[in-house]
Amino acid sequence: MIQRPLDLDAVQAFVRIADAGSFTRAAAAMQTTQAAISLKLRRLEARLGCRLVERTPRYVRLSAQGAAFLDRARELLAAHDRALAVLVGARQQLAIGISDHVAGPELPALIARMNAQDPFLLIEIRIGSSCELLQSFDRRELDAVIVRLHAGRSDGDVLAEEKFGWFAAPDWQHRAAEPLPVATMAEPCGVRALAAQLLDEAGVSWSEIFVGGGVAAVVAAVMAGLGVAALAPRMLPPGAVDVGRKLGLPDLPLLPVLLHTRVKDGRARDALAALAAAFRSAVRG
Repeated sequence: MIQRPLDLDAVQAFVRIADAGSFTRAAAAMQTTQAAISLKLRRLEARLGCRLVERTPRYVRLSAQGAAFLDRARELLAAHDRALAVLVGARQQLAIGISDHVAGPELPALIARMNAQDPFLLIEIRIGSSCELLQSFDRRELDAVIVRLHAGRSDGDVLAEEKFGWFAAPDWQHRAAEPLPVATMAEPCGVRALAAQLLDEAGVSWSEIFVGGGVAAVVAAVMAGLGVAALAPRMLPPGAVDVGRKLGLPDLPLLPVLLHTRVKDGRARDALAALAAAFRSAVRG
């Protein structure tokens, strides 16, 4: 008996659910509805004759059959992309800017996610401050940027909101008679400006003890015991301590992560949607 071929859209939906761990985030990555994603998965499961995903109100996870099928599903989609690339010809390029305060330790996995979405898309990623990246975006040097909220701008789509804290090394102690030593990013940096403003408004005496050219350098200074820094928890290694409440420092607000893009269609749009969904998942934990 001739077997019906698998529906590639349904296979892609399954892979997106597995990667995102969420029907909602998978739907966002494929720019469709949660109901449509669920329907694709049910059709694939009916075609294969087994349940691929176990879903309850509290979690989404692969069944044993789903885990076994996942690598084969990726191979099938990759083979499809290779077949198309023979006819498509030159690679399409996507230039993305990502704020250093957003990129985080998940960046390698996020790049891998984009490459899995389209192995033949030429991806260029530039890391910098939100201000610098937005200027490059406005000059049309970048197709899209993922940045923190920047004063004076109301455009961009909010991907997620992230909590910040005042972090220090576990054995660091503040000498009460001295200004608070603060490690910061170099200007221009919106998080740096916000932290300085909040400390000044709260009447906290502070001084810049270290200026880093990137978040990794600031984190290194913090873990070396130089002082405190305003950072998102996911940027720090295990052991870092939020000392804000202990020292009576002002609360830092939730800071949004925004996507600015002029990509409207094609393979670049699909890869960018996958990246946006992955960022939502990484930031929200």
